[in-house]
Amino acid sequence: MDSSFLTSVVPLVAVFAIMYFLLIRPQQAKMKEHKKMIENVGRGDTVVTAGGVIAKVAKPVKPEDTEVTVEIADGVQVKVLKSTLSDVRPKNSPAND
Repeated sequence: MDSSFLTSVVPLVAVFAIMYFLLIRPQQAKMKEHKKMIENVGRGDTVVTAGGVIAKVAKPVKPEDTEVTVEIADGVQVKVLKSTLSDVRPKNSPAND
């Protein structure tokens, strides 16, 4: 191996390693946590959609469902996609958590 080849490849490998540990790996962990949160949504949980609508889950949710029926006002129920939920607040969690 030529030393000039080695000196030109090492910085590229170092930059990729830094990018992986600072950007890619944390994003994958965040996505995994979000997926777990969405899978565990249940009736009575308060959810926040990607559009910023805060609603309460009105009907029981099965794991294979792709839609969730939520109540956005008294007597007003709409269906939203599970994938559009940005936050799930379980019904038994403290308000200032």
